[in-house]
Amino acid sequence: MAKSLLAVFGATGNQGNSTANSVLDDPELSKRYAVRAVSRDVNNPKMQHLKSKGAELAQADLDDPSSLPAALKGVEYLFFITTTQYQGNSREVETRQAEAICEAAVKEGVKYIIFSSMSHPYKISNGKLKNVEHFDDKAEIEEYIRSLPVKSAFFAPGSFMQNFTSHLKPRPSPANDGTYVMASIIKPDTKLPLTDITDTGKWTGAILAEPEKYEGKFFAAAEGLYTLSEACEIMSKVLGKTIKYQQLPDEVFKGFLPPGLKEQLYEMWVLSRDYGYYGPDMKELVGWAKEQAKGHLTTLEEWLVREKYSVE
Repeated sequence: MAKSLLAVFGATGNQGNSTANSVLDDPELSKRYAVRAVSRDVNNPKMQHLKSKGAELAQADLDDPSSLPAALKGVEYLFFITTTQYQGNSREVETRQAEAICEAAVKEGVKYIIFSSMSHPYKISNGKLKNVEHFDDKAEIEEYIRSLPVKSAFFAPGSFMQNFTSHLKPRPSPANDGTYVMASIIKPDTKLPLTDITDTGKWTGAILAEPEKYEGKFFAAAEGLYTLSEACEIMSKVLGKTIKYQQLPDEVFKGFLPPGLKEQLYEMWVLSRDYGYYGPDMKELVGWAKEQAKGHLTTLEEWLVREKYSVE
C-alpha cells in the first residue's frame, strides 16, 4: 500500500519536530505516512536528524508564497503552525501566513490539515479581552480553515512547562532567606493547563492514526491542570528548596512586563484567572484531549527531572 505524504512545516520548531519524529518513530504511523520535513533552513541539524530517519527535506517559507507549491506537491496531510510575532502585528502576519499556505494546499490537493490553534480570549470574555492577539488570531485561522474544502483537526497546546525557564522562573525571595518566589496575577487556586510542548506528537500522532475519527476536533492539549501553588510544591520536592507562589497586584505585575507586550501578556494571564485558559469547559476539554493522546504524557515532575531544572 502506498504511503500518504505528510508535510510538516516548521520541522525544526518544538511542535513540528515532535510531530515529524513521532510519525517516523512509530511502527504503525511510519508504515502509513512518508514525512516531508519543511523548514526555511534544510541544513539545520534537526532537519538532518529527520533525514537520517527517512524524512524527505524541503525548503519553504510561509512568508514566501512562491516557495509553497513545491513543498506541498503530492501532499495529502499537512501540519503547520503560524509564528507569534512578539514585536507586534501578529494577527496581520499570522493571517497572511495561514492564507498563503492554505490557498497553496487546496490548489495542490491536500486532503487534511492539522493546525496548531489556540483558545479565543475575545470570545471567551465576551469582548472584554481585546489584546490577546497571539491567541485570537490562531482561533480565527482555525475558523478560516474550517471553511475550506478540506478535512481538518486542531491541536491547541496549554501553557508550556518550558515557561518555567523564563517568565515563570522562581526568583530569590526579597527576604534573602534562601527561599524562592514564583509570582503572577492568577489566584493561588487558579488551574492552569500545563504541557511539555515536546509532547506535541502524542496528540498529532493520535490524529494521524485515526484522521476520520478526529476530523473537526479541537484538542485542548495538556498533561493536566495545575495551580501555580501546586507547581511550586512539586518544584520544592524535586529541587529540595523552598519555593512559594505569590499573587501580585495587577499594576505591580504589569510593571515587570516588556512595554511593547504589556497589555497582550497581562490579558493572557487575566484570561486564565477570570475565565479559564480554554474557557468555562476547560476541565472537560483537557480531560477529553488527554484521553486521546498516543503514549504517556510528561508530568511536571518528570519534566523538571528530565531538564535538570534549577532555580540558581
